[in-house]
Amino acid sequence: MLPITATNEKEKTLCPVRNVLANVSGKWQTLILLSLEDGPLRFSAIKRTVGDITQRVLTENLRMLERDGYLTRTVKPGPPIEVSYELTKLGFSLVEKIKPVVIWASNNYDKIVKSRKLYDNRDKN
Repeated sequence: MLPITATNEKEKTLCPVRNVLANVSGKWQTLILLSLEDGPLRFSAIKRTVGDITQRVLTENLRMLERDGYLTRTVKPGPPIEVSYELTKLGFSLVEKIKPVVIWASNNYDKIVKSRKLYDNRDKN
């Protein structure tokens, strides 16, 4: 088993698994990374691709993903100034690992919804 146990605050902070997953396992991070899989996009194109994300949340997540080295932000002087985001080598390697989980989720969605309904209804009878 992977070393995932943390019994105190220091261990939690130093745990590589917890540390990395905290910044890449959320829905927004995953969707942003997937949106950049086919090439660089401007902020507004990422927002359109993801759809239901607010400008503030997108900005925060892009900064976090850039800080961790998964994407780069390029500013081309204007007018108008053009800002685009692109996956790095590290970002592509992460998308390569995340994509099978995303495909699995899509393929098993109906089974999961059915299981949730059965679970939610079991105490009603």
